Amino acid sequence: MQNAYKPTEERNQQNTCYVGNLDDQVTEALLWELMLQAGPVVNIHLPKDRVTQSHQGFGFAEFQTEDDAEYAIKIMHMIKVFGKPIRVNKASDNKTNFDEKTLHDTFSAFGVIAQTPKVARDAEVGVSKGYGFVAYDNFESADAAIEAMNGQFLGGKPITVAYAFKKDGQGERHGSAAERLLAAQAQKNAPTHMPNRLFAELPTPGMPGMGLAHQSL
Repeated sequence: MQNAYKPTEERNQQNTCYVGNLDDQVTEALLWELMLQAGPVVNIHLPKDRVTQSHQGFGFAEFQTEDDAEYAIKIMHMIKVFGKPIRVNKASDNKTNFDEKTLHDTFSAFGVIAQTPKVARDAEVGVSKGYGFVAYDNFESADAAIEAMNGQFLGGKPITVAYAFKKDGQGERHGSAAERLLAAQAQKNAPTHMPNRLFAELPTPGMPGMGLAHQSL
């Protein structure tokens, strides 16, 4: 089994599937054996948390041919593994439209999500504007998401993860030391207060840029 990390640019994206909503018990070896049911596998990669070394709930399966990758989508999408239906999509599908569940499945690996993730959409036609928001309950989770996901490929496109710009338009980003201090003091002085929220802005394919914005409730 060749499951060593393979840089995205070295993967054949046409032959690669994105596999999401994976249970913590899923290993690269198990995913390899599962994907073999669809065809010969070239590489399996489960991005791991740098601290805990546990995978982040999603991975990539590269097959020898594009036909095998498409067959994997047909027979593997939504099958249950350890009781959880896995999501199998074409990694190179530039038309992939990120939805709220995709955001939740991907970013819940870094901490408690305090608010249902949202994808910004055009009010008239409902098409994604290319970004969305994920609300964490602390800065540590947001920091972990930035560190692990910045530059990663999702849905066949690279995503950029950083704290979002403040709404005043002055070019300053959220996540400053002052904001962190205020959040820590608020939680210390009022432990029952609802948590401060962190918003993650995630691009849909074709739209560069992602951010995390902090807003005190």
